Amino acid sequence: MKRAAHAAIAGLLFGLGLAMSGMTNPDKVLNFLDFAGQWDASLALVMGGALAVALPGYRWVRHRDHAVCGNPLSVAGIDLRLLGGSALFGIGWGLAGYCPGPALAGLAHGSIDAVVFVAAMLAGSRLARPLASQI
Repeated sequence: MKRAAHAAIAGLLFGLGLAMSGMTNPDKVLNFLDFAGQWDASLALVMGGALAVALPGYRWVRHRDHAVCGNPLSVAGIDLRLLGGSALFGIGWGLAGYCPGPALAGLAHGSIDAVVFVAAMLAGSRLARPLASQI
């Protein structure tokens, strides 16, 4: 129960950060990717802020064998599946202007685009499992 409460608090903080930064608006993301049009650098600032917060934690974790909860830590290698998944993620993000976090936050706003994106994301996740076993 304690782990679920921590996860809920982390999710609420993440969603609040997305909402406060305007990243739940897909137009912000699409404008960031539009260098020739109405380019909006605010997403780069949000990413920079996230890196500034995350990097010290990654540096600390890199020298540990186990997580704070006792689970073993391992570093995954870069392989074709990771690169392919990253490319699909980026393509979907660029086309829709949503990634999973902002899309879920967009559901709270009642955005039909977010509903369609989340439905497609869930369908893709469901299809990925059987396809991954064939690769």
